Amino acid sequence: MSHIPVTDAAPDTRAEGHHQPSPAAIRRTALAGMIGTTIEWYDFYIYGLAAALVFGTEFFPDFSPTAGTLAAFGTFAVGFIARPLGGVIFGHFGDRVGRKNALMLTLFLMGAATVVVGLLPGYQTIGLWAPILLVTLRFLQGFAVGGEWGGAVTMVVESSPRDRRGFYGSLPQMGVPLGLVLSSTVFALVSTLPDDDLLAWGWRIPFLLSVVLIAVGMFLRSRITETQTFAQVKESGQARKMPAMEAFRHHWKAIVLTIGMYISAGVPFYIVSVFVLSYGSSHLDLSRGVLLTGMLIAAVAEGLAVPCFGALSDRWGRRPVFLGAAAFAAVLAFPFFWLLASGQTGLTWLAMLLALAVAHAGMYAPTAAMYAELFPADVRYTGTSIGYQLGGVVAGFVPLVAGALVSAADGASWPIASIWAGAALVGLVCALIVRESRGCDLQPDQSVDRPKSFQTP
Repeated sequence: MSHIPVTDAAPDTRAEGHHQPSPAAIRRTALAGMIGTTIEWYDFYIYGLAAALVFGTEFFPDFSPTAGTLAAFGTFAVGFIARPLGGVIFGHFGDRVGRKNALMLTLFLMGAATVVVGLLPGYQTIGLWAPILLVTLRFLQGFAVGGEWGGAVTMVVESSPRDRRGFYGSLPQMGVPLGLVLSSTVFALVSTLPDDDLLAWGWRIPFLLSVVLIAVGMFLRSRITETQTFAQVKESGQARKMPAMEAFRHHWKAIVLTIGMYISAGVPFYIVSVFVLSYGSSHLDLSRGVLLTGMLIAAVAEGLAVPCFGALSDRWGRRPVFLGAAAFAAVLAFPFFWLLASGQTGLTWLAMLLALAVAHAGMYAPTAAMYAELFPADVRYTGTSIGYQLGGVVAGFVPLVAGALVSAADGASWPIASIWAGAALVGLVCALIVRESRGCDLQPDQSVDRPKSFQTP
């Protein structure tokens, strides 16, 4: 496949649109995006941790241990089904009414659903209503997250100088490892409780703490301003009546490519952050404390690595950074499980570190700017959200599928390692097809200058 060369000229750092935001405003928007997504993903991950460690017995006690765990992972996957719907709905309002208002609502809805999960009675108290309400709240969580990422990334990237979009756009991406740090830390603390106390009330603490996080996040987001790019869309009358239909009709190739690139990063991430907690303790006799500590170490390292990979994408381009990380992820798939099977704490932590701080961070960091740069301003919130969240549907079912496959294979890891490697190869192919977007103009009146989302042969 031949590629149209991308210019190596220095990016144009002049103001895009009427006014370039001040450095302080850019930093404030980036910080609000990072803090907001950290809170959103904290809420999302504590559910995944609870699904792996608690929900099987608390909400599905009549099942066998394996079936209860699978049922708990099934409720985790429900959130991913809701994510594309949230992306379409919040993207619609974000592209028509404004990015900021949509983001305020996603944060509140996500936090409220999480707090109610912490108050939800178990199966022994209200019977069948317990798992029904749990699934409903999980759906609301996923619905809110579906509109969060695309909006946060759109606001930050549109507010950034074009030669620093990769770096600033990666700051909301830090919400993933930082949210994992918070959730892992809190769960590591409550996991020190006796099992009876953990199952009775300890698991609820991380969910109830969302009350404090919501207040912090809402305050920070209330202080940011709408982007100049969206203001120009409104002033020029280019706001679409149905952004989702416009995105699917005219930008479906970009959506397909963003789905594939998300799958390559999301599948190994959810294997490590959700499935391994159950697999390591039940099949490899690894202690819960070792696994949670390893997750914490890897998440901290990824939080530091993400902005570095984002900055590299400003220097080298989005595609080279993504391609290198995707290739590494494909190579790592089987050795990751070999390291876990060694039973040694240091090798277990090394496996998690390589998976999250190198493979996932290298793929995930540049996609914020890349996704935003592939879509025009009038459907940017919607397009980025749909592509990202449809990929999330695939990744979200991986813990459920992995549990079934590994159980069928008598605990062998090769089925899930094969899925991991296959997902990384999907991302490699998509990144080879997609065109480099670094340095393109994001403004609505200059959208004709944006490169096509795919390479021409």
